[in-house]
Amino acid sequence: MARSARRPASDEMSESQFERIMGNAARVSLVLIGFLALLFALKAGQVFLAPITLAIVVGLMFGPVADRVEQFGVPPAISAAIVVLMLLSVIAAGTFLFAVPLSEWVARAPMIWNKLQLQLDNLQGPLETLGNIQEQISSVFASDKAMAVTVEDGGEMIGMALIAPAILAQVLIFLASLYFFVATRDHVRISVLSLCVSRRMRWRTAHVFRDVEAKVSRFLLSITFINFCVGCAVSLAMWAIGMPSPILWGAMAAVLNYIPYVGQGVMVLVLLSVGLGTQTSLEGILLPVGCYVAINFVEGQIVTPHFIGRTMTLNPFIIFLSITFWLWAWGPVGGLVAVPTLLIATSMLHHLLPSKPMVPSKPIGRSANMSERQRLLANTAQAIREQADEAKAEEKNEKRKNERFEPPEGTAPSGLETPA
Repeated sequence: MARSARRPASDEMSESQFERIMGNAARVSLVLIGFLALLFALKAGQVFLAPITLAIVVGLMFGPVADRVEQFGVPPAISAAIVVLMLLSVIAAGTFLFAVPLSEWVARAPMIWNKLQLQLDNLQGPLETLGNIQEQISSVFASDKAMAVTVEDGGEMIGMALIAPAILAQVLIFLASLYFFVATRDHVRISVLSLCVSRRMRWRTAHVFRDVEAKVSRFLLSITFINFCVGCAVSLAMWAIGMPSPILWGAMAAVLNYIPYVGQGVMVLVLLSVGLGTQTSLEGILLPVGCYVAINFVEGQIVTPHFIGRTMTLNPFIIFLSITFWLWAWGPVGGLVAVPTLLIATSMLHHLLPSKPMVPSKPIGRSANMSERQRLLANTAQAIREQADEAKAEEKNEKRKNERFEPPEGTAPSGLETPA
C-alpha cells in the first residue's frame, strides 16, 4: 500500500517544473504591469514631470559653472540665481534672433504659399495618381450628414488664451526647479549617500553622482558649442547662396540639432519648403538643402566624435528608440532630454551593475577584424593583470598584518621569559 501511494518521480519533476514556469511568468507579468504603469504615469504627469526633468538636465549641465562661482566664496543660493539669470539671458538672446526675421516670414507667408501652390501645379502630372487615390479615400469616408465647423477671427486668440496659462505654469515650474536643484545639489547628494547602508554602496553611489554630472555636463556643453558653430556655418552658407534671413535658418539649425535625427529631418523639410516657395529653378530649391546636409555631415562624422570622444558614443538604435519614446511622452521637451536621460541611465547601470570583460569561447577566425581582435585580447590581458595585482596586494597586506602581530624570531611576548 505504501509503495502504491507514493507518487512517481516524473510527476513530481513535472509539477516542480510547472511551478517554476508559473513563477517566472508571474514575475514577467509584474514587470510588464509596472512598465505599463510607468508609461501611463509619464504620459499623465507631463505637465509636472517634463519641466522638472528638463530642469535637472540643465542643472547638471550648469553644475560645474556653479561650482566655479562658489570657489570665490559665493553662497550656493546666489550661484544658483546666477545660473538661472545666465539661462534667461541666453533664452532672451535666442528669442531676439528668432523674433525679428520670423515676423518678416510670417508677413510673407501668404505670398510664399501662393508661390508654393504654383510650384506644385507644375508637378500636376506626377501627382495625378495621388489625387485619384485621395478621391477614392474621400468617397469612401464621405457622408451626407457632414458637420461644418466654422471658427471666427477671434478663435486663434481664444486658443492662445487657453494655452498660455499652462505654458506659463510649466515655465515657472522649470525655473523654480532649476534654481532649487542647483542650490541644493550638495544636500541632495549627501541625503542620498546617507541612505546607503554599506560602504561599498556609498562608494558606488558617489561614483554614480560624479560620473553622471561629468558626463551630462560635458555632453551638453560640448553639444551646445558644436550647435553654435553649426548655426554660424549654416548662417554663412545661407548668406553666401543668397538665401533671405540667414540668421533665422542658422538659429533654427542650432536649436533643432539638439534632437538627433529628428531635428535634422525637420530642418531639411523647412529648407525644402522655403526653397520651393522662394526659388524658381531646381538648383535654387535644392542648394540650401545641400549646403545644410553637407554641414551636418561634417559635424556628425568629424566634429562631434572629435570633441565628445568615443567613450560617450551610444548605440544609434538605442538613441533613436529613446528619442521616439520621449517625443511620444513629452513632445519637444522629451526630444531635448532623450539623450541626457540615456546617458544618466547608462552611467547608473555601469556603476550599479558592473560588468567584467568576457573571454570569447570560440577562437576568432582570420576573416575577423584585427583591430577588434587586438582590442578584445588587450582587455582580457588587462583584466588578468589587474586580478594578479589585486592578489599580490592582498598577499602583501596579509604579510604586514602577520608581521605586526607576531613577535620576531628568538624573542618572546611581553610578560613571558624565553625558554633556555
